[in-house]
Amino acid sequence: MKLGIFNQNIIAAITSVDILILLISVIPLFVISYFFGKEEKDTGDFFLGGRKVPSIVSCLSFVATEVSALTIVGVPATAFSENWEYLQFFIGSAAARITVAFLFIPVFYKYECTSIYEFLKHRFGNATQYTGSIFFFITRLTASGVRLYATSMAVAYIMGWSLIQAILLFTIVSIIFIAFGGIKAVVWAGAYQASMFFIGGIALLIFLLFQMQGGITTIWQIAHDAGRLSVFKFDLNLNDATTFWAGTANAFFIGLAVFGTDQEMVQRLLTVETRKKSQRTMVATILGALPVLCLYLSIGTLLYVFYRQNPNVTGPEQAKEVLSHFITNSLPMGLKGLLLSVIVLASIDSPLSSLSCSFITDIYRPLINKSANERHYLLVSRAGVIVFGIILGLIAYLCSPVENILWFAFQIVSLTGGATLGIFLLGVLTKSHGNIANIVAMVLSSILMTALLLLSNYGYINLAWSWLIVIGTALTFITGLLMSLISNK
Repeated sequence: MKLGIFNQNIIAAITSVDILILLISVIPLFVISYFFGKEEKDTGDFFLGGRKVPSIVSCLSFVATEVSALTIVGVPATAFSENWEYLQFFIGSAAARITVAFLFIPVFYKYECTSIYEFLKHRFGNATQYTGSIFFFITRLTASGVRLYATSMAVAYIMGWSLIQAILLFTIVSIIFIAFGGIKAVVWAGAYQASMFFIGGIALLIFLLFQMQGGITTIWQIAHDAGRLSVFKFDLNLNDATTFWAGTANAFFIGLAVFGTDQEMVQRLLTVETRKKSQRTMVATILGALPVLCLYLSIGTLLYVFYRQNPNVTGPEQAKEVLSHFITNSLPMGLKGLLLSVIVLASIDSPLSSLSCSFITDIYRPLINKSANERHYLLVSRAGVIVFGIILGLIAYLCSPVENILWFAFQIVSLTGGATLGIFLLGVLTKSHGNIANIVAMVLSSILMTALLLLSNYGYINLAWSWLIVIGTALTFITGLLMSLISNK
């Protein structure tokens, strides 16, 4: 089955064929942006696509956004250095999608939300809406900065660029693409990107299989003996984030927070025509995301076996660089360009549209300029994309010291995600009418979760970070409810 290891000196350089493949892969994004951007007349078009996007396109775009460069680069690195225990998270994630479909989506359509934080205004008041939107800015900018860093790191490694050069490139491309095309361009481009993730991943998987000695049985044995195929860990250890209990609970609550209370993800679900179609789209994302996750976990495992079987081939200095290192040093011309294209495409689906949407709908229109026309709001929306793009690039640069980018992104969401999720659950599950009380509950929860994470990281307490979002959600929900009851009395 083995075809032989390519000469690293010959392969390392990016060829004109690889660059051509990259250009051919990226050009469709700008075609899509131009095609849909010239139709934008108001913020309803720019942020919701007129609710005319087909369900299958919305589903694939959701998967592409969920996957991002963090999955393309981070999941193989996790499987390479650890095992398949990350797959446990998908059980909680799948349960969260079903819950979001039948708990959150109906109320978003009921109130005809452009930004999902408008729901908080209808249920509680303006103060809760503003706070929810601000928390979204903080969480999404930080988490997306990690994603942008993951892509920039990989492409800089492959192309021989500096990290700053890669970040600048992706920031500029994302700003141009999204500022002109709006959410319709983002959603349709997402469907195209998801297809490329599958094509590139399958091509790399097949190539790796042909580099192995001894076939599937040998591959399995090497990976199994090294503990790289472990999936479930049922230990009752609160300080281990990778146990089934901690991982599933964390994934369920993070899934509720990301899929149900994060404008970037929900915005795609609101582009379809009706509530029922949106619900079906959400459930269908389970079938779209699971194969991608398994595909890139498999790639990570095969990369581990590859370097074990070929000790003469220099491996990566850090686990997080394993995919970039392999693409640079061991892929032939053409396939190198295809995988480079996948990583680049995974970076361009950024949160700039959702950040601009939340800013205009939740902050600018109600607080700064209430009486402008739609043309003005559309212009400010596009200006918002530029500003948030610059901020995102700065955050990505500051992420350089991060070791495990996958777990770090989850930790970021855990600190503030529970606060936002707790208030949304308070809105859909109770009749509470607290407003200022909600702000106190959200701020208190985030401060305490940050303190718990620091205490855990420095060894003062034994608590895995994966429990933080569970505790934060419960604390926000209970505090908000009790304070509302007290204030009403």
